[in-house]
Formats: sequence, structure tokens, C-alpha cells
Amino acid sequence: MAETRRYLLTSESVTEGHPDKLCDQISDAILDDALEQDPTSRVAIETLVTTGTCLVAGEMTTEAWVDVEHEVREVVRGIGYTRAKYGFDCDTIGVLTAIHAQSPDISQGVDVGGAGDQGMMFGYATDETPEYMPLPIMVAHKLARKLAEVRKTDEISYLRPDGKTQVTVEYEDDRPVAVRRVLLAAQHRPGVDDEQMLSDMIERVVLPVIPNGLMPNGTPEVMVNRTGKFEVGGPQADTGLTGRKIIVDTYGGLARHGGGCFSGKDPTKVDRSGSYMMRYIAKNIVAAGLAQRCELQVSYAIGDPEPFSVAVFGFGTEKVPESRIAEIVLDKFDLSPGGMIEFLDLRRPIYKQTAAYGHFGREEPDFTWEKLDSVAMLKEAAGVG
Repeated sequence: MAETRRYLLTSESVTEGHPDKLCDQISDAILDDALEQDPTSRVAIETLVTTGTCLVAGEMTTEAWVDVEHEVREVVRGIGYTRAKYGFDCDTIGVLTAIHAQSPDISQGVDVGGAGDQGMMFGYATDETPEYMPLPIMVAHKLARKLAEVRKTDEISYLRPDGKTQVTVEYEDDRPVAVRRVLLAAQHRPGVDDEQMLSDMIERVVLPVIPNGLMPNGTPEVMVNRTGKFEVGGPQADTGLTGRKIIVDTYGGLARHGGGCFSGKDPTKVDRSGSYMMRYIAKNIVAAGLAQRCELQVSYAIGDPEPFSVAVFGFGTEKVPESRIAEIVLDKFDLSPGGMIEFLDLRRPIYKQTAAYGHFGREEPDFTWEKLDSVAMLKEAAGVG
């Protein structure tokens, strides 16, 4: 009998108040405003935040009129930066803008249905969780969301908006068996007792999130604020930028990444639409039983409507040859930018909600890339019962 293969895998997430995630949400809120008024808007917005300042820059070609300053302040307010003592608050920050039209060199390719940029994108799915996502990133997201929830409901009144989570999972023969370590960084008001905070984090954040079945030896090792305190946070402590949490946004480092971020980009940018489509196809392939794990890569040349390449990887779990699955993907799905936009209905103001707690693994009504409505078709095409 082969020896059991054991290893540890770790993923992280961040709260909505993390400076980089704050920027992602601002960029996507501006995108949503433009798409709501003009669904054909071409948008590529980047945001930077630091102490007392927010800079919004990029390209936008649209018939819409977007009140950028209003969008910035509402996002900051909704997250919870509402007091000047945080070093960054919705009412007193300076908002600077530097936005111009999309380059005509890019537009001429997009206008005829081509990709808005060159590059490669990946999609991934695994049957190790009900969400068809790797367990470490799913638990990390749920802990980050719980940190925000207990702060906003005042269940833990001393918390402030910034925070990070990190989760280490033990695997045996490529299957998760236990959550072993949890690392939390939670911004708090001055003077909070360390032991009280650890107790609160375990009782009100960790235990409500992690199922008992993933804690076979009791509560996993939990560590909080390893430097001893986390009083200064948010943009006052760290400059934030759009697109700097691409691994948090996808699969927690447990699948490959093409390098392009999502937030602030309209769906003609294949960084976004291509990644969403590859997730949709990978998830349906796994749900159809064609593989237990599946990763797809697609690539594009700027201005071209058809993909440059498509590859499928089953990591030895495939029930149908990878080459055959790739043939089915190319035959059954329109992978042109316009085809993906239409199939997933992406010209809608749905993106701000994607900008915190991951773009994948969430059963939100607007997340069309999470639907499982191609399972029957894929089974029939592959001859799988």
C-alpha cells in the first residue's frame, strides 16, 4: 500500500477595510455607475489611497456622467472609515481624479469584437468543497467576512475596518482533512487586552466559521496580531492600490494566475471576462464529473476575437482525456470577448460586490459565472453518465 502523502497549504484573505480592497471597491463602484447609465462603457480605473488622500486615475469612454468624488466617499463611508482619527475618513479625505478616454489604438480592435488586451487567464474548480473551491481560500474568506460582520454589528465593539486572515489546511492524498492554523490580523482601538481579544476571536469569529468536522483535534492553533497590537491601520498605515490582491480575488494561490486584475475593468477586458468564463467552464466540468479538479487556460491577442490558445488540465483526476475536454470546450462555448460577455450577461452594474471576499465560490444571484447550467450538456458531449 502506498504511503499517505501529507502536506500543509495556506491561503489568505483580507477584509473590506484593507487598503488594497478599499481601492478595488472604489474602482468597481465607478465602473458600476458608468455601466448603469451606459452598458457599453469602456472603463479601466485605478485607485490609490494613502493618509487623507484618494487618487482615481485611468481611462473611460462612456456616455455616462460619473460623480467620482461621490462614489469614493460612499464606498469609504460604507466600509466604516467615518472618523478623522482613523487618518482616513469619508468626509475629510481629498479626492483627486485623472481620467481620460480609452486609446483609439485599443478601441479600433475592441469595436470589432476583439480582445481589449493580450494576455492569459485561468479558471479553476475542485470538488473538495461545496463551492467547488479550494478549502483554504474559502475558510479565509469566511473568516474575513465574519471579522467585518462582528465589527459592524458591534458584537466586538473595539474592532476597526482593516484586517487580514490566513488559514493553513492539512491535506492527505490531495484531500483536505483539517484546519490546522488560523492567523488573524484585526485592527482595533487602543488599549485592548491581548487575552480578551484572542478569546473573542476564537469564540466569535473562528468557531462560528470552521465546521467541527475540520477540527478533529479541537480548535486549531489561533494567533492574533503577531506584533502585539494593530491600532494604526487602513490607508493611514499602508498605501492601497487597485489590483494588488489578485490571489485573494481568485483561488488563494492554489491555482495559476495570468497576472491581470479584475477591478475597475469593464468586461471587454479579457482579464475579467476571460477569467470569469474559465471559472464557469471549470466549475461545470467538475460538477459534471469529467474531473475532480480542473484548470483551464485561455489566451488572447489584442484586437482578435478568437482565443489564441486553450488548454485543459485535470491533474490526473480526469475521467475523460484532457484533449477531449478541450475539444468540447472549443466546440460548445463561444470564447470570443463578445460571446463571453453575452453568455455571462456581463454588461451590468454588478461589480462592486465582487471586489471584497473573492470573485469565485459565492452563490450570489448576479455571479453568472458560478451557475451550473452546462452540466447536462457537458455530460452528454463527453459521454459521461
